[in-house]
Amino acid sequence: MSRTAKILSIAFIALWALIALAPSVLAPGDPLAVNPAEAFQAPGTTHFFGTDESGRDIYTRVIHGARDSLAIGLAATALGMGLAIVLGTVAALSPRWLDEIILRVLEALYAIPSLLMALLIIAFTGPGVGPAIVAVGLSTAPGYARLVRSQIRTLKNSEMLEAATVLGRGTWLRVRNHLVPNALKPLLALVTLGIGQAVIWAAALSFLGLGTPPPAPEWGAMLSAGRTYLHLAWWMSLFPGLAIVFVAAGATLIGRALGGKARTA
Repeated sequence: MSRTAKILSIAFIALWALIALAPSVLAPGDPLAVNPAEAFQAPGTTHFFGTDESGRDIYTRVIHGARDSLAIGLAATALGMGLAIVLGTVAALSPRWLDEIILRVLEALYAIPSLLMALLIIAFTGPGVGPAIVAVGLSTAPGYARLVRSQIRTLKNSEMLEAATVLGRGTWLRVRNHLVPNALKPLLALVTLGIGQAVIWAAALSFLGLGTPPPAPEWGAMLSAGRTYLHLAWWMSLFPGLAIVFVAAGATLIGRALGGKARTA
């Protein structure tokens, strides 16, 4: 990947992060404000991205929706990685029989498509923002856990850990200060990729009516609302869809860049 592409992808993700933290700077309007008299207005100078069936400004909703969409993606990735660290570390440091049991369970869960697992979890918990975060996080945990286990098994017999043992550091300190941090370094690129994927899955759940409920300005929910009016107001689906694509693509480019650094380090 060229240096220019890396800089642009990082700048793009940083821009979306800024938008999520302070959406009112770029879109001071109310994303929930309705104006039936201006319903289905095409993109123009008054409404940059047009309006929806209730006269709500699509541009304002896309900008304010970045907070919900990115927050779900980040929270789900953090939950998945947190569970993966616990499960992967326990498996790698356990007796062989327990390691085999945990590994078989992780492999069985990993074989289930992530979105299908998320749907199964939501079938028990019910729809909503919290369940969507839990569903996406739990569906990504098995894959991360297998990688964490592999990394820790590689590192636990390393000279670094032997030196820490000689220095008299206990098991907990060795795990906390040496094993886990060094095991996670090669996974940083994968986590970055996972954030983009989590945003897509969260949007998919909202599109199916299982995530953020309308009229919240979440990108997946906006896509779902716009599909009814594709023949009349294509912009209702186009712009939230582009936001999802751009964020996922930016996360992918950063992940690839980090992955290249990890391989050359």
